Amino acid sequence: MVRRIKAKLVLQLRSQGLSGRAIAAGQGMSRHSVQAVIDAAEEAGLGWDRAEGMSDGQVYEVLFPGRGVRESVFAQPDWGRVHRELARVGVTLRLLHQEYADAAVRDRQPVMSYDRFCRLYADYAAVLGASSRVGHKAGRSVEVDWSGPTMELLDPTTGEVSKVYLFVACLPFSRFAFVQASLDMRQEAWLRAHVAMFEFFGGTVPRIVPDNLKTGVISHPREGEVVLNDAYRELAGHYSAAVLPGRVRHPKDKPSVENTVAHVATWVIAGLRSETFTTLSGLQARIRERVDAYNTTPFQKREGSRRSVFASEERPLLGTLPAAPFEISQWVYGRKVGRNGHVVWSKNYYSVPFAHIGAKVDLRLTQSMIEIYRGDERLASHLLLPSNTSNKYRTNDADLPEGRGWQPWDRTRIDAWADRVGPATKTVTDRVFESVPIAEQAHDPALAILRLTRRFSPARVEAACQLALRGPVRNIRYAHLRPILDTGQDKTGQSVETADEVGGYVRGSDYYAGGTR
Repeated sequence: MVRRIKAKLVLQLRSQGLSGRAIAAGQGMSRHSVQAVIDAAEEAGLGWDRAEGMSDGQVYEVLFPGRGVRESVFAQPDWGRVHRELARVGVTLRLLHQEYADAAVRDRQPVMSYDRFCRLYADYAAVLGASSRVGHKAGRSVEVDWSGPTMELLDPTTGEVSKVYLFVACLPFSRFAFVQASLDMRQEAWLRAHVAMFEFFGGTVPRIVPDNLKTGVISHPREGEVVLNDAYRELAGHYSAAVLPGRVRHPKDKPSVENTVAHVATWVIAGLRSETFTTLSGLQARIRERVDAYNTTPFQKREGSRRSVFASEERPLLGTLPAAPFEISQWVYGRKVGRNGHVVWSKNYYSVPFAHIGAKVDLRLTQSMIEIYRGDERLASHLLLPSNTSNKYRTNDADLPEGRGWQPWDRTRIDAWADRVGPATKTVTDRVFESVPIAEQAHDPALAILRLTRRFSPARVEAACQLALRGPVRNIRYAHLRPILDTGQDKTGQSVETADEVGGYVRGSDYYAGGTR
């Protein structure tokens, strides 16, 4: 019977040049039935160019109007309710058939089989023009990607034109869309677009399906686990979602967003092509208007619109948004904890528990915080110091060893150390502080001088400072003192000077066994 064949499939294969005999053999169909489809299509003037955009049920109805329609003896389910219930998490056709059978038995009515139930539901979905909801569940996933086509911003002062990229997201069940404009496609823009997307939807979904972009996915091997970058993994965790990238070079793994991207090109980019934008906020406002119009436009082959289906069937099934939006972060890897129990970031110092001195740590930076990790363990967190400061310290008392009051270096501590070495050393460090506009800038060079006492005795360092003070250099540094100590000039009290060298003390001709260089 022709009713049992997929007439649309026959027309598709026929358009590819297959004979009726080949179609019947390849698909396990009767030659008579295949020929009936071909004859009916010729009579109705229905070719594959038209049939491609029609459902299986619509093609069959055109070819064989009224055929196969007969009154069933079985109790008929409420197919509209079946269609709606399938959208709910965990609901299957098997479960709905069991509920239907229980109700029919109670009413003492004949019960159709599970196979007939599934087949009739598929017919209902085809006539409705809606896709079966076995594949897409409401509130379960969102597909995201960058749009290939771009837009432009004009600088009214310079006339310079900047490219604008569009982030596109789509809920596959309702096809409800979201579009966000961005001046670049870097990781921060990618993450901010996700935050705005969840705020726009008013809820979360457990699955995010992106493309294999480097802003989110480090690697996606054919075998083994997908490797996400830390920031994208954190964002997904914040919204209680899992990132499930589509396979490499398989756009059909996320067909909804691929289709939406094409629609965005028409509705947004083409629709706004005659307008000129000078600010990103102005462009985003117009994009939002166009996307709203797109979401509210009625479907062609099903009831309602993207917005109505989203509002009535999908929005109630979204997860609850976190109390606070995700805070965008940056990761910096492989920073070493100094001997003072601090790690350096942006010329400032942040404490780490003293047991990790010398270890390599990773820094997670947000707009206001710095978090320090060793592997997966968070060691410490601090408020970030202002960007215009340097050589400042953030120290947690708990990070210091017991019984030892570690404090950051300051002028008072440096002066006390210099006094213990000697008056000449104190004079040298004082001049270092005088040579810089900000006292903190003198800490490192002054400490470099004082730390010479760890290699040489304090008496020798003091003698080297005395000798250096006799020379022409006023602002004496480590680079001046170290050659004096290395050559033992501090022991004789004699320095070797050259006429041309005023930056320090160098080995003279006597050192090199006579002669000139």
